[in-house]
Amino acid sequence: MNTFVVANPHKCIGCKSCEIACATAHLDVSILTAGSAGVPFSPRINLIRAEKVTVPIQCRQCDDSPCANVCPVGAIVHQENKIVVKTELCIGCKICMLACPFGAMDMVPQYKNSHKQTQILNVITKEESENKEVMAAHKCDLCAGRPEGPACVEVCPADAFVIVSPEVINNSIKNKRQSNALELLKNKSI
Repeated sequence: MNTFVVANPHKCIGCKSCEIACATAHLDVSILTAGSAGVPFSPRINLIRAEKVTVPIQCRQCDDSPCANVCPVGAIVHQENKIVVKTELCIGCKICMLACPFGAMDMVPQYKNSHKQTQILNVITKEESENKEVMAAHKCDLCAGRPEGPACVEVCPADAFVIVSPEVINNSIKNKRQSNALELLKNKSI
């Protein structure tokens, strides 16, 4: 069973602190240059605003991950209780985006040394070639390599995020079973 982060939409205030923390947690450069030329601002979580609620959308690290199951090149793998995108293998086909039931997969341009990566594309209807951005799948990785854990959980002023580990799930199931058993016993004694 994989660990994942879930957000309570009733607690979320829509401040976007989680998006900012997520994007900056994955920067290879100083936080002061985030969003400037050559430095992408790419959060792995997205806030969706509805009429009366704001819902953070992020990867649920599915055990039987549909995105990994459909990836034709094996760029999405199960690793250390989470689902990880190996961007160096990703061909940008977008099939994972279609397969994700939560809409948590994105495609983002790839950068190297603060420069967008491009590839030459020969277009059949034209005589010349075009440069096209290299795109790769992008999703929550639970801030892998960050000792403090997921940045969204740490910075949320409303405490809307919860890390759900296999232990938390197992304890929750155990408690529900005990509660249901006690309720059944109580009803039988009436």
